[in-house]
Amino acid sequence: MIVIITGASHTGKTALAQQLLEKYHYPYLSIDHLKMGLIRSGETKLTPSDDKELTPYLWKILKEIIKTAIENNQNLVVEGLYVPFDWKRSFSEEYLTHIRFYCLVMSERYIKTRFSDIKKYANTIETRLDDSDLTMESVLEENSKNLGLCQKYHCRYLLIDDTYEFKLDLSREEEEWN
Repeated sequence: MIVIITGASHTGKTALAQQLLEKYHYPYLSIDHLKMGLIRSGETKLTPSDDKELTPYLWKILKEIIKTAIENNQNLVVEGLYVPFDWKRSFSEEYLTHIRFYCLVMSERYIKTRFSDIKKYANTIETRLDDSDLTMESVLEENSKNLGLCQKYHCRYLLIDDTYEFKLDLSREEEEWN
């Protein structure tokens, strides 16, 4: 099974991937690590701030990694920002049956009441070198945009509204989010 986890910055994508690694022993690929490897190696002239250009550039590579993992009957979690919301168009039905997609979305209420927690847990799994541009307004905007795109493209999303506790059971079709 392939699990794709995306969402706005600071929604806990990497933390969820780490939990799936610990629970199911599914390895995960951080799209940020792929991005930085390609940038630092000089394979691209794009920079970490070229988000709009990075999505199609990285997705060309990621969708082929996903196909290869499926063809080899391997489990893999792919997590990060650079997943297009029309991702299903990249796969035939044969591949889609092996993919679970989740977009993590924080509600406006959650962001407004828990913004200090969002900042506090920013380095839970990975160390952020510079988080100075994180504002409540930017978090609200990104999450609202992602919710709208999930609805437009009929993507599964996990709404973080009250607490940040969840039970993701990959052996079942439906998961519980608390």
